[in-house]
Amino acid sequence: MEQPYDEIHIGRIIQMQLKAQGRSVKWFAEQIPCTRNHLYKIFRSSSLHTDLLLKISIILNYNFFKHYETALNQNNVYQK
Repeated sequence: MEQPYDEIHIGRIIQMQLKAQGRSVKWFAEQIPCTRNHLYKIFRSSSLHTDLLLKISIILNYNFFKHYETALNQNNVYQK
């Protein structure tokens, strides 16, 4: 799922990963912790604070930051 930066919708990516893992919204809300309503706001968000994204990455054992790294590499934003 490599996308240019302007097409990254991190909330949808999180929601898809949660579904792929077969985890429930209730379970995920308890892990963060937050309300289910707040979790649905996260799913609708195209961007998140890095601390929250890190926490979600750890909870789901999935590196959501890689989507941004891919966008950086595709746009030659930095050189290695």
